[in-house]
Amino acid sequence: MDIKREAMAGTLESSDICVTVQPAAEGIRIDLNSTVENYYGDSIRETIGAVLQELGVRNALVSAVDHGALDCTIRARATTAVKRASREEPQK
Repeated sequence: MDIKREAMAGTLESSDICVTVQPAAEGIRIDLNSTVENYYGDSIRETIGAVLQELGVRNALVSAVDHGALDCTIRARATTAVKRASREEPQK
């Protein structure tokens, strides 16, 4: 799946995560800012990476701001952001 534009999903509320996906020239980079990063940072990055792999994303810059989201929420937000970012810009 090709990332064609910047897109986001989620909020900055407690127990949620805001995931932003942007096109990248080469490879995948995941930038994480989390209130629980010391405890779950690696797991959050792993979950986002797994979603990207499942969806066939090869080049993307992902920024995530987490406020204690559960794994299922992380997966849902990452999936939605990728699907939004893979669509063409709407015609005006």
